[in-house]
Formats: sequence, C-alpha cells, structure tokens
Amino acid sequence: MNGPEIHVEFAPELGMFVPQARRAGATEVVTDGVSTLGHVVESLGVPLTEVGGLVVDGRAVAVSYVPKAGESVEVRAVARPQLVPGAPLRFLLDVHLGTLARRLRLLGVDAAYESTDIGDPALATRSAAERRVMLSRDRGLLRRRELWAGAFVYSTRTEDQLRDVLGRFEPELKPWTRCTACNGLLKEAVKEDVADRLEGGTQRSYDVFAQCEECGRVYWRGAHHDRLEAIVTRAVSEFGS
Repeated sequence: MNGPEIHVEFAPELGMFVPQARRAGATEVVTDGVSTLGHVVESLGVPLTEVGGLVVDGRAVAVSYVPKAGESVEVRAVARPQLVPGAPLRFLLDVHLGTLARRLRLLGVDAAYESTDIGDPALATRSAAERRVMLSRDRGLLRRRELWAGAFVYSTRTEDQLRDVLGRFEPELKPWTRCTACNGLLKEAVKEDVADRLEGGTQRSYDVFAQCEECGRVYWRGAHHDRLEAIVTRAVSEFGS
C-alpha cells in the first residue's frame, strides 16, 4: 500500500490477531486510498467476525467506510453477550472442533458439525444456507464473504472453548435433549422398543432410555454419566437461566 496514512488502535481483546508492535496503542498504517476500512482491518490480521465496532475520529462508521489521511481509527471487540438477529441461534463447527460440538449438543444447543474437511467454500455456503454461526479457529474461513455469521474460537482446550462460546452467545441450554452423535432431538424410549440395539448387560442393568429421532442411537445412564453430568452441572450453574 502507498497512500493515505491513518492511525489504528485495536482493543486489547484483539491483540492476539495483530503483530506485537500493534498491541499497545495506536500505530501508523499506510493505506491505498480506495480500500474499505473493513478490508484494512482484515489485512492487519483481524477477522471482521471479531470486530464489534469501528470508530473514526470519535464517530461510528461501517466496514465499507474508506479512511482518509490523518484519521484515527478505533477497532472495538465484539460485545458480550453477542446478539445474532435474524434466525434461531444455532451453530456450525468445522472439522477441528468435534469435541466442542458434542459438548454443545450435550447441553441441548443446536450444533451442526462436519466430521470431514469439506473445504472453506462449502462450509461458508452451508452457514449461509442454514443461517448458522460458523465456529472455527481458521481465520481464512471466517473472512469468507459467504458466511452468514461467524466467530473465532479462542482456545485450544475444549473446556475453555465451551465457556467461550456459552459466554459469548448465551444460547438457551436444554441438557440431554440432543444426540451427541448427529445433533438430532432425543425422545423417551420404551425398553422393549430398543432392546434389539442393546447389549445383554445393558438390558439387565438399565430401564430408562432415550432414542435419537434422526439416527436411532439409544442413550442410557451408563458408565460415563457421572462425568457428563459434571460437565452439564458446571455449564448450567454458570450460564443457564
């Protein structure tokens, strides 16, 4: 770029996206004089999904604004909780976030997940077609214009990822209502109706079952229930209504 020089300051929450030199106060940025402010911000490393507002010399502007020489730009972080208008709140997760998808489903949150890498264009297209918030750690994917909405997942630890998403979007929690395998809704099941899907020991030891309306998977309070119950209890205690 070789044009008007502006001054850009990023919110501390956005520091991880920009070089160290741009994390402490306003720094000079040379633009080309025609690119939008949204393009400039993304070229500096910050996906627009993480931008809560752009302020130029004290006034809010749109991402389509073309900055002028000498202007001071404040790049704000997304406010939490973040409202996502226009559709029921539901998510789409990329291939790297399978465990997070299962945790969200455990809590009754609508979380679609691609278990194979179908490519960024296909993910963005599905996000738009189904109006799902794309969750990813792939900045390139989150910059795609086809996305309906998106959010960067900041941590690599599942526990922190879950707290991040629940704290950012505050989805309604309905634990034990979704299939963790396929995201379908669960219904109560009579033992006799699902007996052919159960091992002998399970048939003898358990009497209460649920079954997925989509894939037919059967659920009961097995050996892992206490661990899952602990996950649910912590989430509901902190983020439930």
